[in-house]
Amino acid sequence: MTPVDERDGVPLSSLDSPLGDGLEVTKRALVDHLDAVADRMVPLLAGRPLSVVRVRPGQAPFMQRNVSRGAPAWVRTVPVWAESARREVHQVLCDDRRTLLWLANQRAVEFHVPFLPAGAREPTGLVLDLDPPDGADFSAVVDVARLARRALAGAGLAGAVKTSGSSGLHVVVPVRGAPVEDVAAATRALAQRTAQLDPAIATTAFLKEEREGRVFVDSTRSGTGTVVAAYSPRVRPGLPVSAPVDWADLDTVRPGDATVTTSSALPDWAALLPEPQSLPADLVAEGHTIPVARVQAMHEGKRRARARRAAEGG
Repeated sequence: MTPVDERDGVPLSSLDSPLGDGLEVTKRALVDHLDAVADRMVPLLAGRPLSVVRVRPGQAPFMQRNVSRGAPAWVRTVPVWAESARREVHQVLCDDRRTLLWLANQRAVEFHVPFLPAGAREPTGLVLDLDPPDGADFSAVVDVARLARRALAGAGLAGAVKTSGSSGLHVVVPVRGAPVEDVAAATRALAQRTAQLDPAIATTAFLKEEREGRVFVDSTRSGTGTVVAAYSPRVRPGLPVSAPVDWADLDTVRPGDATVTTSSALPDWAALLPEPQSLPADLVAEGHTIPVARVQAMHEGKRRARARRAAEGG
């Protein structure tokens, strides 16, 4: 019979087995990390519909939004309409340590949450997701993070920075008093202002073939989109984590430095975040004139398809 550990009343099984294929860590490493950061991570997750990426040995990682069958009665959930599935799902609200431990026992590795809490109408923040091109040195994304900081300062705003846990950086700005549409618009404007500071190294082009080796300043994760939470591991070998970074230390950071086994000294993300800020009216108005990147890319894709069909027909 498989031995079972227990923490906070949560049974934990198979802790010394491999977590998943190619991840190079045990399930215990995941559980220990999430338990160690629970006091800092749970407040970032609480009250927000949670999406997780789970792993199982012998299977591909998978995104899960609907709560697992057989979840304990004390696991809180919230009904959310899933547009892609065309049905209502019940997403977990990770409001306490034992829920986090239960998710860890389910081999939930990545924790993604929206800036919009359940039942709220106003997001609590926005993010510029900086995505470097394949093979680029990390210094390129650091340079663009500093451009983003300049763009924020020009708008009278401030933000904090963390690694994505993959190859990029997230510049996060706590906000207040604005509806989803205005926060999304302000994010588009900030992304565009960032790219305009140095178009040679930064771009807002949604289509990869148009980025030409530049860092993509992604504005699409704000509003109702999700972003990986600070301290969340990522499904990569060694389980790197999304690590808070002081702006002054940005030059010394490299992707993968912080993992589930080396992350004990990570900064306090809550302490790095500025207080929530009101969005300037001119920034919001500017953003409403900028097309939504995904929609623009969809129309461009259709235009190219029509042109290709016309060329082939000719």
